[in-house]
Amino acid sequence: MSKIIYRLYQLFIALPLVLLVTLLTALTIIIGCAFGRASVWGYYPPMVWGRLFCWILLLPVQVEGQELLDRKQSYVFVANHQGSFDIFLVYGFLGRNFKWMMKKSLRKLPLIGKACESAGHIFVDKSGPKAIHRTIEQGRRVLQNGVSLVVFPEGSRSFTGHVGKFRRGAFQLADELRLPVVPVTIDGSFDVLPRQKGISFVTWHRLRLVIHAPIMPGSEQQTADKQGSVAEGKDNRQQAEDVQRILEQSYETIMRDLPVQYQGFVPNPDQ
Repeated sequence: MSKIIYRLYQLFIALPLVLLVTLLTALTIIIGCAFGRASVWGYYPPMVWGRLFCWILLLPVQVEGQELLDRKQSYVFVANHQGSFDIFLVYGFLGRNFKWMMKKSLRKLPLIGKACESAGHIFVDKSGPKAIHRTIEQGRRVLQNGVSLVVFPEGSRSFTGHVGKFRRGAFQLADELRLPVVPVTIDGSFDVLPRQKGISFVTWHRLRLVIHAPIMPGSEQQTADKQGSVAEGKDNRQQAEDVQRILEQSYETIMRDLPVQYQGFVPNPDQ
C-alpha cells in the first residue's frame, strides 16, 4: 500500500511541483546572469533546485567528506554517473560553487541549455585541436577563487549501477590547470531511478554523496619542467603518466565506497 501511495504522491503532487520549480529555476538563472554575477545566479538557484527536488520526492540524503575541502581552493570533482538523480544530488549537496563540464549537444536543450550557457558551464567541443584548446582556456578563466568543476568521466549514465570506463578529458584538464582532483562516490541514484526506456516512477531510497580526499597533481618540479626546462617528448610522457595515475586512483577510490553489488567494472554500451 505504501508503494501505491508514494506513486500517487509523485503523480499528483511531486510532478507538478518539480516541473514548476525547474521552470522557475531556469528562468531565474537566465535573467539573473543577464545582469551579471554568473557565479552567484548560476550556482545558488540550482543549489536550491537540487535540494527541493530531493525533498519534494521525500528522498533522504547523506553527505560525507565536505570537511576535506579547502574553501579557497578550486578543484576538479570527478563522480560516477549512476542515474538522473546524480544532477540533483551534486547541485544540492556538494556544497561548492562549481561549473559542469558537459557535452556540447546539451546546449540545444530548450530553456535548460540556455540556462547552462548563461551560468557559464563548460561545453566540451572535440571537433579539433583548436576547439579543445578553447575548452582548456575557458576552464582556466572560470576555475579561480574557489570555483570548481564537476565532471562525470564516464560520459553517460550507467545501465547497471556499476562504474564504466573513465575518459581522460577531465584529468587532462586538471593536469593542465594544476588543480587537485576530488573523487566523488554517488550511491543510491541507480536505485532511485535506474536507466531505462520510457517514463518510470521513482523508488524511495537513500541517496549518498561521498567526497573523498583531493588527489594532488604532479610535483612542483614537474610543473617547472612543463614550462620549458626539459624536452617536449619527456613533458608529454610525464603528463600522460600523471594523468593516468590520477585517473586510476580516482576510479579505485570511487569504486571502494559503492555497495558490493555495484562494485567491479561493467562495460557501458553507451560509452
